[in-house]
Amino acid sequence: MAGRIEDYAIIGNCETAALVGRDGSIDWLCLPRFDSAACFSALLGDPSHGSWQIAPAETIVCVTRRYRKSSLILETDFETANGAVRVTDFMTRSDGTCELLRRVTGLRGRVTMHSELCVRLDYGSIVPWVTRLEDGRIKYVAGPDRLLLQSDVIFVNENMNSIAGFEVEEGKSFDFVLGWSPSFHDTPAELEVGAAMDAAADVWSNWTSRFTGAGEWSDIVLRSLITLKALTHFETGGIVAAATTSLPEQLGGGRNWDYRYCWLRDTTLTLYALLESNFVEEANAWQGWLLRAVAGSPAQLQIMYGVAGERRLDEWQIPWLPGYEASAPVRIGNAASGQVQLDVYGEVMDALYFGRQNGLKADAEMWGLQREMIAHLHASNSRIPR
Repeated sequence: MAGRIEDYAIIGNCETAALVGRDGSIDWLCLPRFDSAACFSALLGDPSHGSWQIAPAETIVCVTRRYRKSSLILETDFETANGAVRVTDFMTRSDGTCELLRRVTGLRGRVTMHSELCVRLDYGSIVPWVTRLEDGRIKYVAGPDRLLLQSDVIFVNENMNSIAGFEVEEGKSFDFVLGWSPSFHDTPAELEVGAAMDAAADVWSNWTSRFTGAGEWSDIVLRSLITLKALTHFETGGIVAAATTSLPEQLGGGRNWDYRYCWLRDTTLTLYALLESNFVEEANAWQGWLLRAVAGSPAQLQIMYGVAGERRLDEWQIPWLPGYEASAPVRIGNAASGQVQLDVYGEVMDALYFGRQNGLKADAEMWGLQREMIAHLHASNSRIPR
């Protein structure tokens, strides 16, 4: 059974995102993109649908968590009767690859740890073919997807899962990397976790340095801005509404929608927050995304698009996942993409106006698109019977 929603923390690399529970289990992860099929779907079922837990094998006395400074590097401290350990989780990406990195560090005493990795591709439905490479890494392959597990400890196969047990002493660390790459590409090189962690910390430090402050609420506002940034795609400029699908509006209810797409309305509110806090670069990238996404007839403007501006977001249901706390159905895609909602015209115009008032670069092509949208609305209004 999945944990409580409030017990999950987000990590990400501005291409996708994972949810990490207080129990050290990663229960949701889509690779390589926000709207890709999940390889960890325990959030909508149980660990057999895909998850990766690293936690003490002993009775846990206390769990505390924090993000490292102004970053998405998550630190979870576990205390037991025998000592304390820290599990550090974060994500990176490189050319054609996407990585989930975990480091276990001994803080006090000696703690026995347990790790169980269950890779189930395509939303928990596909058991991958598993082999061990000559360098010791474990390879999981199904169709176009390849995952590679790099580890400082030895994993063995038990019941179609990868299992490891190890002990951590004060001052000692063990590193783990689970990397995605296309199965038809060359095998990527191993990663050095310490260097990757320093690089990720620098990226977030450089980004947050633009924050101008919000008085006594600065820490809370900055953390919210980091979360919004985590939901932006580094390459397309699209901003997704959420990293998850099918979390219910009410437990046990059927209003469970896929929010891994770019709503024009939601993005407008996100841009307000970013622009008012001196983050203009994201607004410029979104303007480019918008121009590509809505290109064509203004009469065909949609309320949402895919991460790269895709228009077809056909909705279907997954019968093998029971849903979060049995809140079925689990939906992939969103049929609301075909709805006509006139407010999005105003929201797009408002967002672009607000952006230009706050440093968004002027764009003649975008101005032409705005004029076409207004002309379309004017023509539509003139056809309404009086």
